[in-house]
Amino acid sequence: MTSRRRITFALVGLIVLVLAGWLIRDLSSGSPAPTTSASATSISGKGSVSGSVPGAASGLPVKALSSLPKETSDTWKLIQQGGPFPYPKNDGVVFHNNGNVLPRNKDGYYHEYTVDTPGAKNRATRRLITGSQRELYYTDDHYDSFVVVDPTK
Repeated sequence: MTSRRRITFALVGLIVLVLAGWLIRDLSSGSPAPTTSASATSISGKGSVSGSVPGAASGLPVKALSSLPKETSDTWKLIQQGGPFPYPKNDGVVFHNNGNVLPRNKDGYYHEYTVDTPGAKNRATRRLITGSQRELYYTDDHYDSFVVVDPTK
């Protein structure tokens, strides 16, 4: 084999490796970050919630479900039962994460559910968002900020 052929062969091999690495990275970018044991501070002021909570690796504050408004627990129970939901056209639909406040994932990864607000005449601003890897997020300001919810507490 001539030296010209060896160089050409090496360059083609290098290009194939670079393209394969790029393709693998691109395909895996939609997968969630691995869930690790994390300790996060509760924003409720009632201490901290720690342990292996799906979504805790996101860096968002972690809150116990019991520390959120009572209606949040009611919505969580409905999610676990598969409904029926008070807003069937809006509950269980894909949450697109347009503001990228939650960890980036492929469209369809997250779904949203209305958390009732007593006295409100519409859906108001409270939502639970579920992730495909059992994450649970809560917002009370219509997606401007989120906390990770620990449904076991």
